Amino acid sequence: MAETKKLLRVLAGEVLDTPPIWMMRQAGRYLPEYRATRAQAGDFLSLCYNPELAAEVTLQPIRRYGFDAAILFADILLVPQALGADLWFETGEGPRLSTIGAQADFDRLKPVEAIHETLAPIYETVRILTRELPAETALIGFAGAPWTVATYMIAGRGTPDQGPAHALREGNPALFDALIARLTAATIEYLSAQIEAGAEVVKIFDSWAGSLKGEAFTKYALDPCREITKALKARHPGIPVIGFPREAGEGYVGFAKATGVDCVALDNSVTPDWAAAHVQVDGCVQGNLASSHMVTGGQALVDETRRIVEAFSKGPHIFNLGHGITPDADPENVQLMIDTVREG
Repeated sequence: MAETKKLLRVLAGEVLDTPPIWMMRQAGRYLPEYRATRAQAGDFLSLCYNPELAAEVTLQPIRRYGFDAAILFADILLVPQALGADLWFETGEGPRLSTIGAQADFDRLKPVEAIHETLAPIYETVRILTRELPAETALIGFAGAPWTVATYMIAGRGTPDQGPAHALREGNPALFDALIARLTAATIEYLSAQIEAGAEVVKIFDSWAGSLKGEAFTKYALDPCREITKALKARHPGIPVIGFPREAGEGYVGFAKATGVDCVALDNSVTPDWAAAHVQVDGCVQGNLASSHMVTGGQALVDETRRIVEAFSKGPHIFNLGHGITPDADPENVQLMIDTVREG
């Protein structure tokens, strides 16, 4: 059935009259059915590690909206947890991790081959989804990029400027490089296991790539993405990879050629017209409606959706948001977006 899946056709370079649609964080708190399942699980991590419930929340937006792809429900911080970091979530504040600030902290991490013991439930979720998704719906696996995951491991939480990670990168480059290398190897193993379980596409989320500039962007955003992509394609020929170096700006230009990814996901800090001229010339792009439209709706949502579809209509394009949908989004606005893309 693979050749009938619109997402895979576009990732192979086909230009379709109507782009395939999915949405970052499409399984999330804006949906009442998600909130009910999360309450059933007890807490966020329990939901991630319960294959039946994680599969259920992955399927919910597919049932409701008929998206062209489902993305595995998990979290980018499961990899550091699998490597031995302590991970917990503070209600209303987000994730917390034990920190990596010195060599002794790094030395306590587990070897890469140990991650599968912790992550086995995630692979079972993928296997359930391969059985239960509609035949026309592609399944996307994902992981956080090494730089972005490292920022959380070093600071112990999300930070506005990734300052602690930049300080370690500049102050102890040997330790920082060792952490990036460990995360790169672990990400290859994690995504490879997702593919073996049934993921048809994988996406690398580099949410904080935009805070890397110049040579640092090349070394810590571009190079690890290239290494991961090369290893996955060697093991799994034909598997498409989507790269998302969020807020990369000019760094989006040439990113696909430099890394080997099949598609570059775009945030909404770049315009569709600019991205069509400078990024889509190298192949498939994904994006890039501002997620705020899912809150405000109305004619502005319709107009901007049409503008994006038109701007990217000359090349392969996957319609998506420029960032994840927010908990305050109105489910009706999601339907309006989908109808606008599919009906013109």
